[in-house]
Amino acid sequence: MAEQEGMRTGGCQCGAVRYEIASPPVELYVCHCRECQKQSSSAFGISAFVRRADFRLTQGAVKSWTRPTDTGRRLRCVFCPDCGSRLWHERESEVLPFISVKGGSFDQPLDLGNAVHIWISRRLEGVVVPEGARQFPLEPD
Repeated sequence: MAEQEGMRTGGCQCGAVRYEIASPPVELYVCHCRECQKQSSSAFGISAFVRRADFRLTQGAVKSWTRPTDTGRRLRCVFCPDCGSRLWHERESEVLPFISVKGGSFDQPLDLGNAVHIWISRRLEGVVVPEGARQFPLEPD
């Protein structure tokens, strides 16, 4: 599916779940926490914070599970029930104006040039954070 100007599309790995986002991400994070490392089976996770009001599920149904975070909150993790691909995260107990869409689920790759690197205190040895990138040892407020 071709993206319109300002519109972003994405979905799960098997194609059963699809979404569209009517505006660009508000912020882009590269997270080096252990949970993101486990979830992505990689060195870090990529999350695009988007306006909840601009996000729309266009195909399929999702499932979720909830886990505690290192900051003491609870996070709802939304995924495709067919292939298991993680699609987005949101806080469990409070409806915030933003959700965190997983970077690998976008149809067009994201430009990480201006991404904020968080949980640097848990960064794997050998992973290089670009010079000049905003970074935080833990999670920013």
